[in-house]
Amino acid sequence: MQLFLVRHPRPRLAPGICYGRLDLELAEPASQAAARLAPRLPPEIPLWTSPARRCRELAEALHPAPRMDARLWEMHFGDWEGRSWNDIGPAALAQWAADPAGFVPPGGESGYQVLHRALDFVRELQRRGHASAVLIAHAGILRALLAYQQKLPGRRWLELRFDYEQVLSLHFSGPSCP
Repeated sequence: MQLFLVRHPRPRLAPGICYGRLDLELAEPASQAAARLAPRLPPEIPLWTSPARRCRELAEALHPAPRMDARLWEMHFGDWEGRSWNDIGPAALAQWAADPAGFVPPGGESGYQVLHRALDFVRELQRRGHASAVLIAHAGILRALLAYQQKLPGRRWLELRFDYEQVLSLHFSGPSCP
């Protein structure tokens, strides 16, 4: 299965704020981002999106019938959501950086939990016979799937960085959860 993973456009948010499940509007109209992205995506293949507004609006501008799936939501940062990284503090951030796949922010979820729901989604697409799909999602989803494909240990996941509107093409032949 060929996946075209697209990170959403830049959200309207002050720099230095932790956001995952916050439902943020885009910094510019989705149509502008869609105009930049459309030439980089294959035409007429199914498109799924995270329910987050920053993803959904782009999906609606790119495709006549995008489908939403909650398994494509960004990582839930729990009590960290909406707080500045400085307020979260260096000790907590060091714990997360030491094990970004396994660490669970208070009230949130781990990177491995994100990976499990993303792989569950991909397996479902495969079971339904999809040969390719576009997924409009978040850096956490892209990071988890790429780390899985590259067999990257959890402690190295934060080395994977994704720009807004980045398109990543991955081939999956039969994912299974670790």
